[in-house]
Amino acid sequence: MKNLKKYVLVSLLVGFTTLTYSQKVGYVDTEYILENIPEYKEAQQELDKLSIEWQKQLERRYAEIDKLYKNYQAEQILLTDEMKTKREEEIIKKEKEAKEYQKQKFGVDGELFQKRQELVKPIQDKIYNAISEVANVSGIDIIFDKSSGLTMLYTNAKLNKSDAVLKKLGYDPGK
Repeated sequence: MKNLKKYVLVSLLVGFTTLTYSQKVGYVDTEYILENIPEYKEAQQELDKLSIEWQKQLERRYAEIDKLYKNYQAEQILLTDEMKTKREEEIIKKEKEAKEYQKQKFGVDGELFQKRQELVKPIQDKIYNAISEVANVSGIDIIFDKSSGLTMLYTNAKLNKSDAVLKKLGYDPGK
């Protein structure tokens, strides 16, 4: 009986603590927000254009290397050892240049990454600041992002603050 009383007391204490410290929660859908920001669409189009252009240049380089290699294979029997070595070195040099170009344009700190930072980061910062303001005005303690890896099995639409964030940014939601 004493254990039952302790269990009930602890349960009530835990329940009271939970109620006292409950937090208001909301969520946003950043994909939806970004789709409604014209500057983001323009930035994405510019990044896509650059990426396609650089990819074509890279493919041309690899096509040239492939052509050099096929020519080398076809003429290999007729070449002296010195000529073979020279051709092999040329092919290896071209491959290194192509890989360096790929790294320069598409690598971790490549031009595409830097351009994305330049174009998209300011938009992301504006969104984050708007989310913070909406959360503070609404008295929300936690805001989740529906479009990220977070799985939300159920969402109450009244907790969705995406339109409020768009309005805070000065955009008309639901376009």
